[in-house]
Amino acid sequence: MKMTETPIIGAWHIEATPFVDPRGSFTRTFCQRTFAAHGLETTFVQCNLSRNRHKATLRGLHLQTGEQSEVKLVRAVSGRIFDVAVDLRPDSPSFLRWHGIELSAGQQNAFYIPRGCAHGFITLEENSDLLYQVSHEYAPGHERGYRWDDPAFAIDWPLQPDIISDKDRANADFQLNQAR
Repeated sequence: MKMTETPIIGAWHIEATPFVDPRGSFTRTFCQRTFAAHGLETTFVQCNLSRNRHKATLRGLHLQTGEQSEVKLVRAVSGRIFDVAVDLRPDSPSFLRWHGIELSAGQQNAFYIPRGCAHGFITLEENSDLLYQVSHEYAPGHERGYRWDDPAFAIDWPLQPDIISDKDRANADFQLNQAR
């Protein structure tokens, strides 16, 4: 596994190393020892699958707050996505910065997103499925959502979304006082 820290403090791009032989391949996608050596969360309590039939489907930006804030370990298991994290931790040196990574089933890469960061993605091709492990179960009372096109973040999405849920369309703009 190759671990590369991103411009967001505590967020990592993880590149798997497949072992290939005539049968196919074998890839280790998570290693507690490797994650712990980098100071990363190693306990995940839930694993979610997001199935997306259409290209240009956008989900996000989402996060959980307070004691229910969560780490996410995100990977594409089919297709390709542009995955984004936005740092909403007011005391972080990377506060309000965003970072995006293309994740694909072919690359077998992943994005480790720390607590306090909003997460969203857009599909880059049809039938793009996302598997993500989280360190806390879903807690509706701690759920927050922010607009994917919020000018406070100025995310440079690779394409305009065609499909967004009504719930995500209703997400508010980020207000600085919300983070304090």
